[in-house]
Formats: sequence, C-alpha cells, structure tokens
Amino acid sequence: MQTKPDIMDKPLDKLQNKQKVQNKQAVALIVAAGRGVRAGTRTKGTRTKGTRANKADNASTRASGCAVPKQYRKIATQNGMEMVLRQTLHQFAMHPQIMAVQTVIHPDDTHLYEQAADNIPHCLPPVFGGASRQESVQRGLAALATLDVEPAYVLIHDAVRPYVQESTISAVIAALDKAEAVVPGVAVIDTVKQFADGKITATLPRQQLIQAQTPQGFHYDKIRQAYEKAYKKAYEKNYEKGHKQADMTNSNLTDDAAIAEAAGLAVMLTEGDRQNVKLTTEQDFIHAQQTAYQAQQAQDHPPLAFETRIGFGFDVHGFAPPQPTEQHVILAGVKIPHTHGLQGHSDADVGLHALTDALLGALAEGDIGQHFPPSDMAHKDRNSADFLSFAAAQMAIKKARITHIDLTFICETPKLSPHRTAMRARIADILGIDLNRVSVKATTTEGLGFIGRKEGIAAQAVATIELLRTDASQKV
Repeated sequence: MQTKPDIMDKPLDKLQNKQKVQNKQAVALIVAAGRGVRAGTRTKGTRTKGTRANKADNASTRASGCAVPKQYRKIATQNGMEMVLRQTLHQFAMHPQIMAVQTVIHPDDTHLYEQAADNIPHCLPPVFGGASRQESVQRGLAALATLDVEPAYVLIHDAVRPYVQESTISAVIAALDKAEAVVPGVAVIDTVKQFADGKITATLPRQQLIQAQTPQGFHYDKIRQAYEKAYKKAYEKNYEKGHKQADMTNSNLTDDAAIAEAAGLAVMLTEGDRQNVKLTTEQDFIHAQQTAYQAQQAQDHPPLAFETRIGFGFDVHGFAPPQPTEQHVILAGVKIPHTHGLQGHSDADVGLHALTDALLGALAEGDIGQHFPPSDMAHKDRNSADFLSFAAAQMAIKKARITHIDLTFICETPKLSPHRTAMRARIADILGIDLNRVSVKATTTEGLGFIGRKEGIAAQAVATIELLRTDASQKV
C-alpha cells in the first residue's frame, strides 16, 4: 500500500503527486493517528513508538504489553464485528456528497489500516500523522491539496466516532453553503461546575453551552489557511524558546473549530446526534455495545428466527464489620442506607451480580468471575452496573433480546420494599428495556441460617431471553 510522503516542510504552491477524484461537493478527513489505548485490548506485534504527544500512552503500553489503539478495536455493527475505523470509513464513503475519504494514521498502524479500509470505496492512500492531533490534521489538509480537483468543503472527523449518521453529515454540508465553518453539537444536560483545588468555584449557565461533536465542516481553503496561521504561531513561539520546530502538543486549540475561531472565522452551530459518541474509555465501548443492543431490540424479527433461553444467577455477600461512618449497601444499582456495608471486591451489588450471571448463563458465555476476575485489581470497587452493561453488550453481539427479568433478594435487613420501584427502574435503564419486563422481589429465611442471623444478603435471578437462531436462514 502506498502512503503519502512527508509534506509538512514543502511550500504550499509546490506540492506534487496529484491524484484524480470525482467532482463531488466535499471530502472527509478522518483523524486516526492517535495512540490512545485506555480502552485498548492487548495484542502482540503492534509497536507504539513515535511522537511527543504519545509518550504517556507509550509508557503505559510498554509496561503492560502492547495494545490495539481504540480506533482498531472491534464493535458490533449491522455487518457483525467490525473495526471502529472501518465503520467510520464506511459511513463517509457511502455518503452521496463525499467524493473522497482521506485518513491520517500512525506509521505503525499501516497493516491495521489496510484491514479497516479493505474494499471500502473512495479511500485515498493514508497520510502519516504528526506529534499532535493538530499537526496530524494539518498533514491531512496538505495531502488534499494534491488532488486534481481541490475540494470546496472538508469534513474533519474523529475516527473513534463510528456512529455518525448520514443525516449529521448532510446537515454539516448543507450548512457550509451559508457558513465558513460548522460544528454539530448537542445540548448540555447535566449541571456544569467550575472548580479549583478540589472546590467548586462557579456554576456555568448550561443554556449557553453545547457538547461539540464531529464531523466539523469547513471551506477547505479557509481552514487550511487557519491551520497554517496556527502552525506559524506555534513555530514562532517555540523559536523564541530556542526550539527550531513548531510544537502544537500543548495548544489550547483542542478541536478544529478552535483553530478556525483563532483565525477569525465565524463558526455556525448545527444540531448533533447523541448517538454520535466518541469512544475513549472502556466504559464508552460497553455503552456503545449496549446502544447497539437496544437498537437490535427495536427491530422486528420473524418469530421463528428466535429460540427462547432461560438463565439463572445466584450471588451472596456478607456484611462488613460496623464502621464509625455512615454505612450503606448498593442493591440493583440503588444506594440504600444501612447499619453495615457489604463485603466484596467490587461494590458488592449482590443483585446485579446475580442478574449478570443469569444473562451470561442464558447466552452460555460463562459467568461474571470469568470476565471480571476478583484477582484483577482493576475491578476493585468497580460499579456493578459495568458488569450488567457488559452482559447487555454480549446480548447485542449474539443478536439476543430480553423478554423478562426476575430478581429476588433474600435478606432479613434492610427493608427493600420502599426501594423496589427505584431498583426496577435502574435495571431497566442499564439494560435498555421496558420497566414492565423487570420484576424485583424480596423475601426472608424466617430467621434461619446465616441470612436469618443478619450476616449477609443473597440474591437469585432468572433471565428469559430470545436468541437469534444460528439456523435462522433455514426453513423451520
């Protein structure tokens, strides 16, 4: 596979290596040069040496073994398990107004990119990125100058936003007919606080705030000039410090719109999409799979395409010794005040543990200890909602759907009936199912055994699911 030469030091009017593309309205520039491995999976043979901006990730990777950058992890899609970057490339390459897709990658990821881009049309040879996201984008913009037909618009997009919809891409392109720069965004729902030294210093008016997303759209010539100005400013700043190269690693210009704003371009806002999430942490990947599961449940399938399965889960945790501070237990994701806490490696949510095992059992996918071993300190004090979200992600991968959940707590104390509605709502929210599919009950042992002696709490769960048959394409 051919890659672009390093063109950062060449004058803009002397760029060569022209390529032909169809004359459509816009090009997409996909930024995939990062080495972020916070959500990565271990593998052999993926080197992570490189740039100043990557030192922290590289050090972590060397200490723990190599990891796949998050843009090359696999997620559940309509076509099965696909790389994040492949899904992103597909969304832009299939858009009728995108004439070409230019991707910026890390030099060590060439073989991974080849897999991600295999048989996807309109993909140009990749460009190697720089020491920061800004430098990577600038290299991508410079590469686009080698096209025979200079694009009118460029849409710059994070590779790890694979759920961008055609409607969002279309809205950004349409807005560029009237604006120099366009940013899709969604309203901020939570209250936003400003803090310093661990103390809240101000409450920001969320009515004036948005969460910016990508793709961010620009007139190609104007955003390229804006990046040249930012690069020149960074060079001059570093030259004063005795460095003979630009370093945008520590720049406050954290997205492309900020570069445009600094150059005096007017940036217009268009409506974004809450499903257009950026996959950064492991939790993001779990939630993404959960979203895919919810979408799968919303689809109508022929009844005979599914088989019914039932899974059973059981868990028990003992009470911890009394503490001088206020104590509580967490049951089915709900925090309940109590005289004692529960002992456990995670948050000891006996209800969600039993329910997770029930779903994994119905899928024949092992148990919670197999996927989240208590010997792994990464799961110490972990929120058990993560475990249940993981089970929901496995449901999505296997194209299964929940028909009913029945969870029973066995304890003498605390009294759970006042919290039953909140528990049902929390479980339904984590799994993305209707409240009427969730049952939560509680009983006692009439004073018998360790539960009767108020030494702990047990829970048992039954999950009824419908699993897509492996022979669904055959006559049944």
